[in-house]
This record gives sequence, structure tokens and C-alpha cells, in this order.
Amino acid sequence: MLAAVAALMAANAAFAADGQMIDGVYGEFATGSKVRMVRLGATKDWNPNWSWFDSGSTHLTGYWDASIGGWELRQTRNVPGDKSHIVDIGFTPVLRWENKNKLGLYGEIGIGAHVLSHHYDNNDDGLSTAFQFGDHIGVGYVFNKNWEVALKMQHFSNGGIKKPNSGVDYGVIKLAYRF
Repeated sequence: MLAAVAALMAANAAFAADGQMIDGVYGEFATGSKVRMVRLGATKDWNPNWSWFDSGSTHLTGYWDASIGGWELRQTRNVPGDKSHIVDIGFTPVLRWENKNKLGLYGEIGIGAHVLSHHYDNNDDGLSTAFQFGDHIGVGYVFNKNWEVALKMQHFSNGGIKKPNSGVDYGVIKLAYRF
């Protein structure tokens, strides 16, 4: 948790123009094959003067995402009903294609670093390292200046650093509040 907070503070110092520590908070629920996850996080927009592919009404921009989550493994060591839990701390830079007024439909992709409290061994899948890459692709909708919802697909893998590395996939629903 301290690493995620330190990373968010460093990003804030490097990219903040408004002096605000975070721009939003969110909660997520995710499910995969014999695994569930609940995650809380905080986000910080990149410098508001930075964007790519400006079309007049849309642009590509991004934000920093710091999170902490809990995974419930529901078939530990491939034993039905044998449950265990993992804590996940992550930090992810995210690219977002959105309307410049920050309302309506958006798409995003991100890849970041995650540290798990212990190795994943569940439902014939294994992750042999505590360090994982977490990548996602998602679509969402911003209702007003404060509330948004999103659907994402997320994949965790150590990138082939060590075997086994079968990966873990989640379908994710996100509810976010922006300050």
C-alpha cells in the first residue's frame, strides 16, 4: 500500500498543475474462472494541457491509477471449495479516448505493475511470481461531472518471467466518482 501511495505522490508532483492529490476514486467488482475480486482505487489525471489526436471534440489523454484489491480464489490447488485470498497492490498508467468535455462514452487501455501477497495457484492456473503485469481494455460512460461506470476485461501475467504463468482473466464492472 505504501508503494502505491508513494507512486501516486510522485506522479502528482511530476504532472499536477492543479495541486490536487487525486481526481477521483472508484470501486470495482470482477469475476473470472473460480476467482472473484473487489478493488478500490484512486486516480489522478495527467496534465490537462497534454493530449494527442485532438479532433476538436475528442482527444487521447490519460490518468494514473493506484489500487488495492482482494482476490478470493475458490478452487485453491485445484481442490473444489478450497478457498484462499490474495491482496493485490497496483499502479497503472491508463490511456483514454474521450470527449474533451469529459462526458459521454469513452474507451481506455492500460498496463501496469501489480504485487500480489502470494503466488496464485487456483483452478489449474498458476502465477509463480508475486510481481504481475495487469493490462486492461474497457469502455465506459460518464453521466455528469462526477459519476461514471465502465466495463473492462483485465488480464494478469508475469510476462514469462517464470513458469508457471497461465495468466488470470477477469470481467470487471467499475463505478467511479470524480471530484
